Amino acid sequence: MIRRPTKLLLLLAVALLTAACTAAGSEDEALQRGDEAFARGDFSEALAEYRLVMRQGRDDVDILVRTAHAFAQVGRIDDAKELYREAVRRDATVADIAASDLLRVARRATEGRRDAILAAAAVQAAVELQPGVNLAGLSRPLAEHFARNGQYGQALPYFQRALGEVGHDPDLILDLARVHEELGDCELSLALLDQVSGEVPIARRSEVDWRMGHCSFELATELLANRRLDEALELFEVTVSLGEPRNRVAQAWFEMGEILAGQGQCTEAVNAFQQAQRDELGGGLLSQRARERIDDIRFRRNPNDPC
Repeated sequence: MIRRPTKLLLLLAVALLTAACTAAGSEDEALQRGDEAFARGDFSEALAEYRLVMRQGRDDVDILVRTAHAFAQVGRIDDAKELYREAVRRDATVADIAASDLLRVARRATEGRRDAILAAAAVQAAVELQPGVNLAGLSRPLAEHFARNGQYGQALPYFQRALGEVGHDPDLILDLARVHEELGDCELSLALLDQVSGEVPIARRSEVDWRMGHCSFELATELLANRRLDEALELFEVTVSLGEPRNRVAQAWFEMGEILAGQGQCTEAVNAFQQAQRDELGGGLLSQRARERIDDIRFRRNPNDPC
C-alpha cells in the first residue's frame, strides 16, 4: 500500500506532465489555426492565434515574424515594427523579409490614395528596419501626402527620391520647388522654377507665376537689406513683370524707384513711383509715399539726393 505523501507526489507529477503535454499541444494547435486563418485572409483571427502562441511562452524568430506579419496586415504598423525589430536583432537576414512585407502594405495603401497615412507609417518602418531599401513607386505618393498635410520637411526627401526615379518631370519639379519655398529656401525654389517655367501645364501656369514673383520679391528684399542693389533691382523687376503676387507688386515698384533714384536714374525712378501709385491696392500709405518721392525728385527737395 502506497503511503499518502508518496501518493500525493505521484499525482502531482502526473498532473504536471499532463499540463505540459496539453500546453504543447495547445500551442501547436493555435499556430495551425493561425496559419489557416491567415491563408484565408482572416488576419485578425490569425493575429489572435499567434498572440496566443506567444502568451504561452513561444517567442522564437519564426513566431515573431508571423505575428509581425499579421500586425502589418491589420494596419498596426508600430506593433509590427517592434516585433520585426526584435526578430532582426536575433537574425539579421529577417530585415529583408520585414522591409518587403511593410512595403507591400504601403503599396496597397497607396492604390487610389486609399490610406496615405498607413502607407507613410509602413514605409518609415521599412526604412528604419532596412535603411536604403528601394522605394520605387512609393516616393511620389508619400511626398504628396506629406506636402498636402503641410509636413514639408518630411516631404522633401521623398520628392528628391521620386525625382531621382523618374528624371525630368515638370510637375514633380514644380512640387519640389514649392516644398523648398515653404521651407524658406527661395533661392533653390527659383532655380527649380526656372528649369520648368516654359514646360508646366497651362493649368499650373498661374501657380508658377505666383511662386516666381513671391520668391523674387523675398530674395530682393534680403538683397536690398544687404545693399546688393543691382541684384535686388533685377529680382524686383521679375515680380513686377509677372504681376504676382498682386499685393506685392506696388511695393516692388516703390523699392525699384528708390534704387533707381539712388543711382541717379531720375526719370526711371519717377516712372517706377508712378507705377507704384497705380498698382497700390486701395490707394493707401504706399501711394502717398510714392507721390511724395515724385515731388522730392521733381522739385529737388533733397540736395543730397542724386536726383
